Amino acid sequence: MAEKIAGVNAIMEAIRGKRKVQKIFIQEGRGGKKVQDLLNLASKRGIYWQYVEKQRLDQLYTGGNHQGIVAQVEDYEYASVEEILESAALKGEEPFLLILDGIEDPQNLGSIIRTAECAGVHGIILPRHHSCEISGAVSRASAGALEHILIAQEHNLVNTIQDLKKRGFWVTAADMEGEELYHRASIPAPTVLVIGGESRGIRRLVKENCDLIVRIPMQGKLQSLNASVAAALMIYEVVRQRT
Repeated sequence: MAEKIAGVNAIMEAIRGKRKVQKIFIQEGRGGKKVQDLLNLASKRGIYWQYVEKQRLDQLYTGGNHQGIVAQVEDYEYASVEEILESAALKGEEPFLLILDGIEDPQNLGSIIRTAECAGVHGIILPRHHSCEISGAVSRASAGALEHILIAQEHNLVNTIQDLKKRGFWVTAADMEGEELYHRASIPAPTVLVIGGESRGIRRLVKENCDLIVRIPMQGKLQSLNASVAAALMIYEVVRQRT
């Protein structure tokens, strides 16, 4: 099976990452240093590429603006939670995991993945249902960070949280009902950080199984942040406390 991804950054990171890039299609007349660097790297890796008309790219990629370049890559392969923990252990680092409970917008998911990868999060856990699937749109929104971070899918987040707690993890959720402000709370480690979806937030049973619930202060008329913004604040608060 194969999927399509678009955009120079996403395709460049796919070439550098674990997934096999099968073909690259570039719009005729598309140039520039970044594109040439990409094609040079593709040639070194033995990846086939060719120039095509814009109409062909429009047919290949229907997920939005393709920026004049599309790649056919093998389907994204999800990791297991065990693989995420092994990855942290091999690095000799205290694990930092992110659970996203119901992020359904590809732009938000991609943005969160980008922040998580930049901040050194070891892995992300998504529910199998009521959650955005990994796709070309997510890859592009992540600016290619998707190719460098492990992501797992779990049927039951409550069971996953309970299992992680048995392994010694502390689970912190960001929610409007939190009693402590996120930047004043001591977030324990090893850390599992839970962020809720755009519309319904964190589900009740998931929230009830968290050890600590914190809130981000709101002083304006709106009482909620975009999920990717909330995730960024929480992720970097964990990083701040760790360092």
